[in-house]
Amino acid sequence: MSKKCNIAVIPGDGIGPEITSAAIEVLEAAAKSRDVEIFTRELLAGGAAIDRYGIPLPQETISGAMDSDAVLLGAVGGPKWDNVEPDIRPERALLGLRSGLGLYANIRPAVVYDELVAASPLKNPGKIDFVIVRELTGGIYFGKNGIYQSGDRLSDGTVKGKIAFDTESYSEGEINRILKIAFDLAMKRRKKLTLVDKANVLTTSRMWRALASQMSFDYPEVEFDCLYIDNAAMQLISRPSTFDVIVTSNLFGDILSDEAGQIVGSVGMLPSASVGVKGKPGMFEPIHGSAPDIAGQNKANPLGSILSAAMMMRMIFGEEEIASDIENAVKKTLSAGLRTGDITFVGEGNNTTLVGTKEITKAVIDNLSISN
Repeated sequence: MSKKCNIAVIPGDGIGPEITSAAIEVLEAAAKSRDVEIFTRELLAGGAAIDRYGIPLPQETISGAMDSDAVLLGAVGGPKWDNVEPDIRPERALLGLRSGLGLYANIRPAVVYDELVAASPLKNPGKIDFVIVRELTGGIYFGKNGIYQSGDRLSDGTVKGKIAFDTESYSEGEINRILKIAFDLAMKRRKKLTLVDKANVLTTSRMWRALASQMSFDYPEVEFDCLYIDNAAMQLISRPSTFDVIVTSNLFGDILSDEAGQIVGSVGMLPSASVGVKGKPGMFEPIHGSAPDIAGQNKANPLGSILSAAMMMRMIFGEEEIASDIENAVKKTLSAGLRTGDITFVGEGNNTTLVGTKEITKAVIDNLSISN
């Protein structure tokens, strides 16, 4: 009897519908050869939901996601919704999904494929293969915030006027559960973990460092170190190949993961997984944005979304063979010289071909049979 996988698909905005459609096509082709059935249900979130319902995250979407085994997300947002109220901006859908599904850990692999080494802006990047583990539901993005008026004056006599504030807070429980995921992941990889914080300034960071140092005694095989966020940003550029697993807070993880996208040559290549409370579905998505300027033009790179689907099959459904089939098919497609616009670069030579979303998706599907 074939295994059934129930997946909620949230295409979102911009290029989201194109890349999620491509990922499902590849997933269905890969699953078919392994006697696995893929069932999908499309749900609205982000700008698309605002247009239809007036809010970025309808209850129907939360309920539908909860009823699934996993969620495949495209991207949300775009200039069309720049002037809506802050509380109903498309990006609020992401925060709501993470909170509603209990997704407190974002896992973002950063790998440079041999075929794309020259696409990296770094001269000699070396073998880059690290993972950023980012806390998702705490910190400054979820803390108290607001604006109030003050008649006080600065030291030079200037009236302060309006004061805006955002509060960063973390509990021991929030920190410990994300640290455990990071340490466990390091044990499955090269047994090295780096905590990124700002412990020389922030009280929350000092708690992160104290708890991580304490937990490191439970993982004597893992080489553990700490870096301040500003230093870490520099070290990721100067020695990216020396990192294995990086764990950090919501804000710092947001910044470093985008930096990682540039290091590997294109954010269009990077998948991610958001996981958390046991028994609830995980959410899988490429790390890039909605790119509305190229939406509907057959220019989007779907490989980040396709690789996110591969992560889903491995992490949620335990289908290692399907995940490996997809990843190998992507590598073969790149080896054949097929490139979308974001992964082409000057000096690559004449052995590459610029293709669109549909063409590179078809190539991955064709290469699945070769991988098998």
